[in-house]
Amino acid sequence: MKLVAESAGVVSAVSVQAGETVDAGTVLIATELMKMLTEVTAPAAARILEVHVAVGDTIETGTVLATLEAVEAPAQGGDGQTKQIPSPLLEQLNARRAALSDAGRSARVARRHASGGRTARENVDDLLDPGSFNEIGGHALAAQHSTHTLETLIERSANDGVITGTGTVDGLPVAVLVADYTVMAGTQGFFHHKKVDRLLDISKRNGLPLILYPEGGGGRPNDVDAHPVSVAQLEVASFHAIAALPEHVPVIAVVHGYCFAGSAAFAAIADVIIATETACIGMGGPAMIEGGGLGVFTPEEVGPARMHLTNGSLDCVVKDEAAATAVCKTMLGLLADPFGPLPDTFPAQRMLDTLIPDNRRAVFEPRDVVHAVFDVGTVVETKRGFGAALVTGLARLNGRAVGFLASDCRTLGGAIDGDAAEKAAGLFDLCHERGLPIISFVDTPGFMVGPAAEETGQIKPIGRFFKAGARFGPPLLTVILRRAYGLGAMAMAGGGLHASDLTISWPTGAFGAMGLEGAVRLGFREQLAACEDEGSRNALFHDLVDGMAERGKALNAASYFEIDDVIMPSETRARLINALEVLQAA
Repeated sequence: MKLVAESAGVVSAVSVQAGETVDAGTVLIATELMKMLTEVTAPAAARILEVHVAVGDTIETGTVLATLEAVEAPAQGGDGQTKQIPSPLLEQLNARRAALSDAGRSARVARRHASGGRTARENVDDLLDPGSFNEIGGHALAAQHSTHTLETLIERSANDGVITGTGTVDGLPVAVLVADYTVMAGTQGFFHHKKVDRLLDISKRNGLPLILYPEGGGGRPNDVDAHPVSVAQLEVASFHAIAALPEHVPVIAVVHGYCFAGSAAFAAIADVIIATETACIGMGGPAMIEGGGLGVFTPEEVGPARMHLTNGSLDCVVKDEAAATAVCKTMLGLLADPFGPLPDTFPAQRMLDTLIPDNRRAVFEPRDVVHAVFDVGTVVETKRGFGAALVTGLARLNGRAVGFLASDCRTLGGAIDGDAAEKAAGLFDLCHERGLPIISFVDTPGFMVGPAAEETGQIKPIGRFFKAGARFGPPLLTVILRRAYGLGAMAMAGGGLHASDLTISWPTGAFGAMGLEGAVRLGFREQLAACEDEGSRNALFHDLVDGMAERGKALNAASYFEIDDVIMPSETRARLINALEVLQAA
């Protein structure tokens, strides 16, 4: 058999001579063209009969290089498989991968587990569908090569403290950014930011929701290799880019452990922030606080989750990272997948017919309404410890993702204070950005009044509530459960009972410009003052209240076309489903 050149070139090596016997795969001759080396190998075990070229010869495509005679292949030992010798470069890659893995960083992983946390890779594995992760920048190390050996950097700065990439969550494509607290306490380094910037660009260009697990501190001062090209790195694009991202895609943050400075700023921009019970979030950590001369504090004293839940900064607080990841998956589905599967079952609707007490002043649990109307197991309440006069959250209605708000008459009698108004405005803004309809369940005496209420500065959040309703684009459906009094009821309906796309009432609905008792005291002050005694005054007062209650009944309001319809409570779910099918199909 003859070996011929498959391309032109110059012979750079001849490794055999006539008379030799070689195995299959043996390199016989090497040629070079444009600095690229081509090795010509024996196609099978053979004896070299003649070599037709020498080193330095110029050859053309088709030039005969050598003549061979096939011989019987030597017997293979062992299991009969030819031994494959890995390339040194492949061995180097495998060794580097092993060193950067959790298994290769066992001491750091053990410390993380001992503190009750999971590793960054464990969170990625739990969040994403198996086999879907496409990592970006997995070999990045801290910009400290001039001060540490490569081996030290591999051990101390795997991924430069952040795992980034793309994948799917229950089939939904996402971008993922997970800080690694085991790397230099989660501080944000030079290449850390470059990885983040690249991921944010990919997220925006491809419309991928961002899931981030921010943890650790802010900038890392000892990335000395970056100093020749930067003084303070205040020009990094990460914070501008991540702040702009929610205008394009949903952003969900899952916070565990210490989350300070730059990490806290990342969390703050998210549409939804889910935290574990042990999370501590602050714009400055203990070191920065002490450095500013503001005292000495432990990390646990700076922004604990329980505090942020009551001040409205957090949407959900759960036990641990596993629970937080589960909530994150549910939230992602609601925000990024507006049309989920139809429910197999839903609660019996007849219970709604007897939910409102006959006594108009008796309290009830509004969450019973919420869970009866929406699909089973899909309700996720947000900001439960904040603005408790309103219950807010996301859910599915016959598979369709929606937002909801509901008056809670057990707090402030359902009166909407500044915190509740801020909470509602935030829900309207979130659902507007994500194109989700809102269902509003109303039982309120209006906005909170009094000097103490005004001291809280409630006028601005109340204004924001009205503005959020006015700009709201998706369908807004209003269900009057009981009291629809004053400006508070109007705000809950988007600014007025005809501002929403459908305003329906249960028979228990009661309408008025303000609470009945207050309206009587103000509107009939002279008549009450003219009564001869307390008994007659009380009798007149109750007669007037009863008269206003009769006038404000739902059926009477409907007769004046102040609302669209009065329905049986058990018809609520079906009526809302029908309305959304028409409104969102238009």
